[in-house]
Amino acid sequence: MEYILNKKGARKFLNLPSMAGISPALQFYKKHSMKTVILCGGLGTRLKEETEYKPKPMVEIGGRPILWHIMKNYSHFGFNKFVLCLGYRGDIIKNYFMNYEIRNNDFTLTLGNGNMKVHNSHSENGWEITFAETGPLSMTGSRVKQIEKYIDGDEFMLTYGDGVCNVDIEKLLTFHRSHGKTGTVTGVLPPSRFGELITKGESVESFNEKPQVHTGGSINGGFFVFNKKFFEYLDTDSKCTLERLPLEKLAKEGQLNMFSHEGFWQCMDTYRDYEYLNNLWETNKAEWKCW
Repeated sequence: MEYILNKKGARKFLNLPSMAGISPALQFYKKHSMKTVILCGGLGTRLKEETEYKPKPMVEIGGRPILWHIMKNYSHFGFNKFVLCLGYRGDIIKNYFMNYEIRNNDFTLTLGNGNMKVHNSHSENGWEITFAETGPLSMTGSRVKQIEKYIDGDEFMLTYGDGVCNVDIEKLLTFHRSHGKTGTVTGVLPPSRFGELITKGESVESFNEKPQVHTGGSINGGFFVFNKKFFEYLDTDSKCTLERLPLEKLAKEGQLNMFSHEGFWQCMDTYRDYEYLNNLWETNKAEWKCW
């Protein structure tokens, strides 16, 4: 799809495709209005090799920020409206998306009047992204509370900007709506820190690097769904931590359910995680890639 980008940034699309033949249900699905909130403000101190000059969500897997991978997953299921909670080096995230068209497309620029014709070749058309500055040192609960004004529906999704997963977002949402409680958290099996050896006597029959193992219970994997009422549990105070009092209180009141996910999940917490995720991508073993 090609379009002309004028000096003010307005688009005039060329050769628009027809919507004929697309069912009303599918059209509605593609225009889904639910917002997905992504926490992008942490310092990433345990990944200093990559985060000294950029925020952790901008650390790359296969040449693309991990944030992009997360957004692609949501977009695959029809959720294209995002609210990014910015903090440390949020300007880098803004600049990446502000220049997304020229980063990812061929284009023709007319000097003098600034008009630009973009020869569109990417598949991220229709992503609507709100960039919200939520403070360089704010904790997670404070960041979420600060973006309440951007949530105009009765529900919203929320996840961390440093973890990829092959959870089925459609099934997650269906589960959330089925139990009628305020929140749903995706429970995942923590990956092992070490490779797993399957042996027969002294002979190693298989070696599995970082297997998903069950070590006594699921852990918080992000990929939340909340009813808007959850904002009542949060505070704009910079010390408000999502994973402490808000979620603890929600659970105590019986208003938090877990969607169990036994598939792939991995956060990028250390340089070793960075290398592991990039190796999966390079060897075509990136299980989170559903698009």
